[in-house]
Amino acid sequence: MLTAGLTGGLGSGKSAVADVLRNAGAHRIDADALARELLAPDSEVLTEVVATFGNGIVDAQGRLDRGLLGKRIFANPDERAALEAILHPRINRLAQERIAAIGRRYPEAVVVYEAPLLIESGAHRWVDRVLVVDADEATQMARVQARDGRSAEQVRAMMVAQLPRDQRLAYADDVIDNNGQWHATREQAELLMERYRAQARRASP
Repeated sequence: MLTAGLTGGLGSGKSAVADVLRNAGAHRIDADALARELLAPDSEVLTEVVATFGNGIVDAQGRLDRGLLGKRIFANPDERAALEAILHPRINRLAQERIAAIGRRYPEAVVVYEAPLLIESGAHRWVDRVLVVDADEATQMARVQARDGRSAEQVRAMMVAQLPRDQRLAYADDVIDNNGQWHATREQAELLMERYRAQARRASP
């Protein structure tokens, strides 16, 4: 088995690349989906988050208001750090459990673990390869504004909350350049998947 941790800056196209890898045969695990699972109403993790941030972050049905919490943590680095201290270890543990289960069933599997905060959470230490989907900051800004309708100031604040591009690239074992046409990005991802499949076969018992 081979586990590739896939990350990239805001608007870099990491989810689109993850789709290509999945369509080429990879098993995909999404850190954001794991976070939503852990933060389900009445869960132990949500109870801890509410104790830290107050009842105002849940609605009348006890569901987390992700938009409100997001605004708070992007505006306050200390609150962001507090949330990450609660979530990151649990997300990492759940991801590793899911990956191990795939490996037991499919010893030659390629698993793509998509995590925007792969490096910040420490998950880069336990994956086999760190795959960074890269786009320059102007491209990121334009994509996010077009996709989400956010102001330039909002996008900049979100980008500042992530690891700087040069630092992210310094951790990369593999890089997919998504600055150009999508067909070129897709071709890079498909070629990389061929390499990953070969590595996974060599690593299997």
